[in-house]
Amino acid sequence: MGNIIGGGIFMIPAAVAPFGTVSLLAFAVLTVGAIALALVFGQLARRSPRTGGPYVYAREAFGDFAGFLSAWSYWITTWVSNAALAVAAVGYLDVLLPLHHSIPLEITAALAFQWLPALANLAGTRYVGAVQLVSTVLKFIPLVLVSIGGLFFFDPKNLGPFDATGHGWAGGMSAAAAILLFSYLGVESAAMSAGQVRDPERNVGRASVLGTTGAAVVYLLGTVAVFGTVAHEQLVHSSAPFSDAVDAMFGGTWGGTVIAIAALVSMAGALNGWTLLSAQAPYAAAKDGLFPAAFGKERRGVPTFGVVVGVSLASVLTVINFASGAKGAFEILVLVTTFTATVPYLLSTAAQLYWLVRGAGERVDRGRLVRDAVLGLGAFGFSLWLVAGAGYAAVYQGVLFLFAGVLVYVWMAGRRRD
Repeated sequence: MGNIIGGGIFMIPAAVAPFGTVSLLAFAVLTVGAIALALVFGQLARRSPRTGGPYVYAREAFGDFAGFLSAWSYWITTWVSNAALAVAAVGYLDVLLPLHHSIPLEITAALAFQWLPALANLAGTRYVGAVQLVSTVLKFIPLVLVSIGGLFFFDPKNLGPFDATGHGWAGGMSAAAAILLFSYLGVESAAMSAGQVRDPERNVGRASVLGTTGAAVVYLLGTVAVFGTVAHEQLVHSSAPFSDAVDAMFGGTWGGTVIAIAALVSMAGALNGWTLLSAQAPYAAAKDGLFPAAFGKERRGVPTFGVVVGVSLASVLTVINFASGAKGAFEILVLVTTFTATVPYLLSTAAQLYWLVRGAGERVDRGRLVRDAVLGLGAFGFSLWLVAGAGYAAVYQGVLFLFAGVLVYVWMAGRRRD
């Protein structure tokens, strides 16, 4: 849940407001797809409770190359996303401690947001879990305040039209879905760390479904509450929708400070979790000889080399963003990750369908074959929708980024055969 809910929730209501309340319908549809995907990850983890999640499932079903593509794609997603989270966190920090656009101060703050979670990771998985639990609880306090409290201040007059675009509700729903789709990235988090989880056959599935459902409830209630407390005309142009909702509920202008603190806690927690995930996929691939061996070393349950490399790459990207002002290039990389994140989803759901079609007795519950097939097809369709929502440019650039890893695979696979 901590990984799914990062900083995006604090901007979602304003981002989808131009489409009208049809975006709430899009949210409901997406939630069903995300839960289906979470259920599939739970089933896959029960059959293969190893660290690496999507990499493990793709490799077992389709071989080394598919497994490598899953690990490579996921690895790119994690450290680039961590850089983006750190940059966004600096923006919220500026509300509390004005940095006056000082590049050295912004770089220092962004690097602190990345390396403090990395240090927690290097201390061991127990500390990762503790930080994740505390940050998730702390960020839920203001979110629940708005999500639940806002319902008592709900005014239907603030909602605006169902179809605000005027081009048909179906088109508006698809457009809103394209923005909302990426709110659910992270449903695979528990499966990624299955090897370090107690009783993974049971707990990974529970964590995946309960975490995704909990995040969905917070997303949906929060968006409804903001829609009902902030006038539609104001919300469309809002840069801090949750702050505006708090101000509308209780008066004053202190909402910005409260939400800035909540956003910082939320993103710090997400960085903590995603830093661990950035090391898990290459760790599993290294154990199979498809990534450099150093990625396979661990200490206190954490692949320490992978953590250090991931946070180092994210740090370099962050420094380039602030020092050179290359925001255009940085935004392109972030958009690319919206595609690379879905590659492991597609391969994992395809693996589930593969085992169902084969009817492998040790991997398939024959008594629930129809249910699992429908679930697998739904999750595969949801993953395809994620790819479509990334946009043509992101998919095109993402494919280039993805297949750049082929040279790494050739080198590692060739050496392993020797």
